[in-house]
Amino acid sequence: MTDSAQSSLAETRAAAQPDLKTRVAKRLKSRHAAELRFRAYGILAVSIAVLFLGILLERIIHQGYTAFVTHSITTEVYLDPNRIDPTDIMGANYDQMITEQVMAKMGVNDDEYGTTSGEYKEILSPDLGFKALEALRDNPKLLGQKISLTSPIAANADLYYKGEITRDIVEADRNVSDQQMVWMDALKTKGLVTSHFNTYLFTNTDSTQPELAGLLGAIMGSAMMLLVTAVLAIPIGVGAALFLEEFAPKNRWTALIEVNINNLAAVPSIVYGLLGLAVFINWLGMPRSSPLVGGVVLSLMALPTVIIATRSSLRAVPPSIREAALGIGASKTQAVFHHVLPLAMPGIMTGTIISLAHALGETAPLLMIGMISFVPGLPESVTSAASVLPVQIFIWENASERAFHERTAAAIIVLLVFMIIMNLAAILLRRRFERRW
Repeated sequence: MTDSAQSSLAETRAAAQPDLKTRVAKRLKSRHAAELRFRAYGILAVSIAVLFLGILLERIIHQGYTAFVTHSITTEVYLDPNRIDPTDIMGANYDQMITEQVMAKMGVNDDEYGTTSGEYKEILSPDLGFKALEALRDNPKLLGQKISLTSPIAANADLYYKGEITRDIVEADRNVSDQQMVWMDALKTKGLVTSHFNTYLFTNTDSTQPELAGLLGAIMGSAMMLLVTAVLAIPIGVGAALFLEEFAPKNRWTALIEVNINNLAAVPSIVYGLLGLAVFINWLGMPRSSPLVGGVVLSLMALPTVIIATRSSLRAVPPSIREAALGIGASKTQAVFHHVLPLAMPGIMTGTIISLAHALGETAPLLMIGMISFVPGLPESVTSAASVLPVQIFIWENASERAFHERTAAAIIVLLVFMIIMNLAAILLRRRFERRW
């Protein structure tokens, strides 16, 4: 190559060098801009999710926190022998008798038609009459004596004391009249009405009276149902996952089973409810609206999740653990149950707890098997009629009384607390026992 050619080539390379640097700089700038945009999109997505979650929680807490506080009335009641027949104590009108005594104590006179006492009675809960009857039934010697009774105030009166019913609302649009507001103010000024933590929400079962309605029956029903679900879903799910992952031959049939298990995890929950109605209730004759049938249906729904979580945990155990156990003479069963399964247990526990938490919040399948009925007492066994927390929320939300809507939000808060506790337990157990390989 001549000197002139070499000089020309050098000049060409020198001219191309700045152009290459420019292109590289542009590519780097474009990549950095794309990374910044992706990061911004991620932050925006997380911010939107947190915003909507915050709005949801704020709405639920704002509507439901007042249900954790209630107002009760304490008054002395004279069990008048002239109005209570000792041979038929259940035949007396305790509500009317107590209302008239409270009116007399507050200096309110009834009219000849009894309309004033009828309007005054709406302030007081029927629970006062029930407690008077119960006290007299337990001790007939109380007839003709005075006893002290404490009971929740009526639901609308409770809403008035909480400021949810005000005088600013037109009288025709509220369930409390102006005269009743005057009487309620006098009761509180007199010291007969006090506010306190609403223990009735956790110690009472469902009731047609909002001030007496509680979650104890629904909590007990949910606990029984989750117990049935855990007893069925955990051993069956873990056993199926162990067989498929460790012992089953890898062929088209096991592949088909694995695909169907993954598909079952995505089946809408109401389909499981239809299955439970057709098979467990109509065919097998299991008791409708019981924790037993509810637990069986939810165990079917939880099985795919348990199997998938267990198989993932088993895969996470290094193959060297199996090989080492087999190398020292352990059988396949001993290697799995003595070495692999204990090491996979943290992931298995996490998956099972999360699946149970998911089952706790299910409503659609339980509605299909008849758990929407009104159950005023506690379930005595897994075959007794019972309600559960999600269904109790559904029933209260559809009630016409405004006070039930307040308790609906409170029940949602209680359900969320239980689900948060279960998810925290799953996280803590995983961190406590997890091993990194």
